[in-house]
Amino acid sequence: MMDQLPGTTAAEELKRTSRIIEMVRMIANAPERYNRKALADRFEISERMIGKDLEVIRHGLKLPLLHSKQGYSFENTPHLPLLQYSFSEALALLSAVQAALQMAEIGSPDLAAAIARLEALFPAEFVPLLRQVSRPAPATAHGQHRQQMFILLNRALLGQNKVDMHYETASRGGDITERVVRPYAIMPYVRSWQLIAYCETRSAILMFKLDRIQEARILPERYVIPESFTVDGYMGNTWGALRSEHAKVDDVLLHFDAEAGRWVTEEAWHATQEVDHLEDGSVLFRVRIVVTPEFVKWVLRYGSQVKVIEPSHLREAVATEHKKAALLYR
Repeated sequence: MMDQLPGTTAAEELKRTSRIIEMVRMIANAPERYNRKALADRFEISERMIGKDLEVIRHGLKLPLLHSKQGYSFENTPHLPLLQYSFSEALALLSAVQAALQMAEIGSPDLAAAIARLEALFPAEFVPLLRQVSRPAPATAHGQHRQQMFILLNRALLGQNKVDMHYETASRGGDITERVVRPYAIMPYVRSWQLIAYCETRSAILMFKLDRIQEARILPERYVIPESFTVDGYMGNTWGALRSEHAKVDDVLLHFDAEAGRWVTEEAWHATQEVDHLEDGSVLFRVRIVVTPEFVKWVLRYGSQVKVIEPSHLREAVATEHKKAALLYR
């Protein structure tokens, strides 16, 4: 069974499970073609992480993994059926259906049948791993409401129907406003979800946090998503979900020590990121973004393991927060 790595989120573990399943498929289809370096290059992570994944395949899934100078192979090739879905798509569907089991208004017999059909897409050896990673969190009223909004908005997005919703604004004291929106995309962020939609009240494309939608209903009116719209184009140089159209874009340069650098370089944080590995194992991390409070918090997570080289205002912001924290412990 796969143990969760320290500091990883459920989304990261889901991504890792999908990667492991894909590695099994690749090795089964092309024995001795992939060595550790080739797998690391393919998935753009470190060889150390590939090694941990291979241990899961060998000991967690108990598949007879062999190793030669040419690469990895299986003593007995696991049966991998042809799928209508990719492994990652089927895994995402399985997780979503498992989460929906918490919804009181959805018939559990139908969901149980859906889960059984999705699990049947995978070899039998994978079922315990899949059930572990897709196990839903304990149901709460807050979690159920979020799932209701998630399902409703996905239905609207699929049919391209407008949505009438009551939304609690983050500013103006949390006022509740009613507005009609045209959903363009739904994206995960931290431990919640964000709706990108055209707001007819504001005549603009805006982001809405699903947790702040008090109630919503699908309208019969249809809409068309502009061909020119893309999530990447809309987000621009944003880091995370705090978007700013007019703020100055900075060239950011950070120096991570060897330990933090290994973790940072295993993820794709932003489309503009560039990484240089130095001889001492440390890492220079470059990215071109709008420096938001959210990004400052991300840098602060690494404490003394990262040094801001530029821009100067980011150096000052990080140094100020470290000084405030130090005062708390005097």
